[in-house]
Amino acid sequence: MDHRHPTLDAGELRLRPSTHRDLDLLAEWFAAPEMYRWWGGRPLLRDEVAAKYTGRRCPRVESFIVELRDEPIGYIQYHLEGPGDAGLDMMLVPSARDHGLGPIAARLLIEHLVRDRRWHHFTLDPAQDNGRAIRAWEKAGFRVERPWADHPDGPALLMRLVEPASARPD
Repeated sequence: MDHRHPTLDAGELRLRPSTHRDLDLLAEWFAAPEMYRWWGGRPLLRDEVAAKYTGRRCPRVESFIVELRDEPIGYIQYHLEGPGDAGLDMMLVPSARDHGLGPIAARLLIEHLVRDRRWHHFTLDPAQDNGRAIRAWEKAGFRVERPWADHPDGPALLMRLVEPASARPD
């Protein structure tokens, strides 16, 4: 079953579906050490980026480009983990970090998944030594559930957000 893949707006910050037109940009990002350090630990080949991060792999995975005032500043995706349960991943270019944009982008995507998909459980797995990402996810409402020592990409934390505020009745 296919789903609507909308552009999501929060003022000057927007999440738009990634497309094959984004391949050059994404390939550059996934080849930059300051980006892939936290995303798999190695540069990705252009073909890998094309297969995994452009276009739709719905309903299992949907990919978005994070834009600020129409300028691409990052990438965010969700992947279906189980009924009503999604995992999230995000990266921002270095110049976009430390401005509170990550938590805004995360909440925008979560609000969409709660409202339009009726999903309520969200997890993520930042590297244990990625303090910036951990703080950003905490600002978005995630809490550490447990360390994940045998994560495939190295020691990580399992973080969870259950019943986000936007899903609760007023």
